[in-house]
Amino acid sequence: QVHLVESGGGSEQSGGSLRLSCTYHGFTYRRYCMGWFRQAPGNKREGVAVIDGDGGTTYADSVKGRFTISQDNAKFTLHLQMNGLKSEDSAMYYCAAARAFGCGGALENYAEMEYWGKGTLVTISP
Repeated sequence: QVHLVESGGGSEQSGGSLRLSCTYHGFTYRRYCMGWFRQAPGNKREGVAVIDGDGGTTYADSVKGRFTISQDNAKFTLHLQMNGLKSEDSAMYYCAAARAFGCGGALENYAEMEYWGKGTLVTISP
C-alpha cells in the first residue's frame, strides 16, 4: 500500500524560503511520476512541479525559477525547495504519485495522480 507523508510546511515571510519533504513507501511499480500540488482556500487544486522516473522535471509558470523539485530514491523522499516565496504561494501543499513512465499532463490535470498525502500547510505573510 502506497503511503505519502508530507512535512516542512509552516509560516514564512515574503521573500523567504521553505523546504518541503515527502517520504513515501509501498511503491511496487517500476516507474512513477511524482509531484507537488497545492490548493488555496476557494481555489482548485493546481500542479506546482512534477518529476518523472528519469529525473525530468516540469514546473508551473508561477513557480519557475523559484521552486526546485528533487527526489532522493535512496531515502524514498521527494523534496520541494521553495525560494522567493510570495503571499500567493500560501496553500496546502500535497505530495502525489502515479504509476507511469512519464508525467505527461499530470501538472495540468491533478486527476492523473493516483496517490496523495494529507498535505502540509504553507502560509506566507506579505
